Amino acid sequence: MLRYIATRLAAAVVMAVLASLVIFLISALVPGDPVLAQLGDIAASDPATVLEWRAKWGLDLPLWERYGIFLNGLAHGDLGISIATRRPVLEDIAQYAPATLELATVSFLLAIGVGIPLGIAAAVWRDSWVDSAARIVSLLGVSSPTFWLAFIMLAIFYGWLGWAPGPGRIDPIAFPPEGPTGLFLIDAALAGDWEGWHDAAAHLVLPAVVLAAATIGLITRTTRAAMLDSLGQDYVRVARAKGLRAQVIVLRHALPNALVPVVTLGGLAYANLLAGAVMTETVFSWPGLGRYTFRSAAALDFPAIIGITMVVSATYLLVNLAVDLSYAALDPRVRR
Repeated sequence: MLRYIATRLAAAVVMAVLASLVIFLISALVPGDPVLAQLGDIAASDPATVLEWRAKWGLDLPLWERYGIFLNGLAHGDLGISIATRRPVLEDIAQYAPATLELATVSFLLAIGVGIPLGIAAAVWRDSWVDSAARIVSLLGVSSPTFWLAFIMLAIFYGWLGWAPGPGRIDPIAFPPEGPTGLFLIDAALAGDWEGWHDAAAHLVLPAVVLAAATIGLITRTTRAAMLDSLGQDYVRVARAKGLRAQVIVLRHALPNALVPVVTLGGLAYANLLAGAVMTETVFSWPGLGRYTFRSAAALDFPAIIGITMVVSATYLLVNLAVDLSYAALDPRVRR
């Protein structure tokens, strides 16, 4: 088991170094001049101003030297200074990350809370109306464009029915809950501010549903396929021959073996929710990493773009590492 963990950790470190190299090279080769994006046409026409600006941000150095500086800063937890905000990129990410983390976590819990039971029910009652309903839900979730679904949800539940609050994390006239985490639900609960908690939870519903829609479809389909495969195995037939109850057969015999592909998909889905909330956060005015990424890309803020991409890469590596380690808990053959 220790050898298995050490191998996965070493592979994660190598992948992190390779990811940093690829990210840096891509950011250096992206078309567009950050000088024009930040200085404008008039200031960029002054050679002295352009040279001073390039020297300030290290753009006058050779590419390999810039990568060495970036790698050294990365080793010390320094992602550079944002050109647009003039603040350390790590401070910007720390400011915007809690909103994305809260939204992605609630969306993921919603996805597994709906997708896994729906997939199990579709497999148990195969070719019934339950199976048909599950496949329809899965198809709609996977095929609905995020921006379209977000606008539809806002138009119906906020604009027409008035059941949901408007965009944002809380009401514009409300004060955000004070707390150490930046997660409004947790901070409001710790402070005993239940009115603020309900306000934050109400604002979470629509963006969480929109962000979780595609993941619900994927988890439902994967769970159904894995459960059908498990229910057709010999050990399930033996359990039925012994006279065990259907509930015991499904939950204790078939489900644990069916969870391995679901865990793989779930881990990647959670990382994707953390990294891919740009459209949802833009439509719902959610002050998270998605909106910060969009603004940084529009301004050609390459330190911020590199920093965000490194955080996303690290998220995928950590989630994949957690998924690999969870295999050992789900399947004893992996430990051996």
